[in-house]
Amino acid sequence: MSPATARLVPPSTDEIPTTRERIVEVAARSFREIGYQKTTVADIARTLKMSPANVYRFFDSKKAINEAVVEQVTGEIEAMIAAIAASPNLDAPERLTRIVTTLHTDCRRRWEAHPRVHEMVEAAMSESWSVCQAHVDRIEAVLTRVVEDGVREGHFTIADPKAAAACLHAAIVRYCHPLLVSRQQDTALPPLPTMIAFLLGALRAAKL
Repeated sequence: MSPATARLVPPSTDEIPTTRERIVEVAARSFREIGYQKTTVADIARTLKMSPANVYRFFDSKKAINEAVVEQVTGEIEAMIAAIAASPNLDAPERLTRIVTTLHTDCRRRWEAHPRVHEMVEAAMSESWSVCQAHVDRIEAVLTRVVEDGVREGHFTIADPKAAAACLHAAIVRYCHPLLVSRQQDTALPPLPTMIAFLLGALRAAKL
């Protein structure tokens, strides 16, 4: 098949975004650019050249649309750190360091590119906590896996990896929550490397 002929081949059904996916994509862009509060279902429908009633066929409220957007974003974050956790050539302390650093860097990158992103997160936390809790649970599952690996490798002395993972997650919230990152910027104390060193030291010494 020549390149010219190949260009004429229509995309497969799997490659064509569904209406639901298009709604989520447009909503996500609008939430980032003008903010969750200012975005209406009518705005989303207008961009998609459809009626609000058609949007409501797929989502019963703006809250439901936001839940889908948040699930998409958190899914991207979870995939990134899961890939780090599965890195075969890194020991547990290095994987943990990279996970925490990645969570912070990604949060800061998203906020700097789209300062209004925290509106979406705040809305999810107040209106759709179950979505946020599911994300927290999945992050802590990844951290638990790495801590368990560290115990098995002899790097950490932790009796309860799950409890340790919950403590780790609580300790790094200020470095990976959009609102906190946006307000602290470069003023967060202790600096992230200092916090990571402290946490690794605790995992090596504690009998949690």
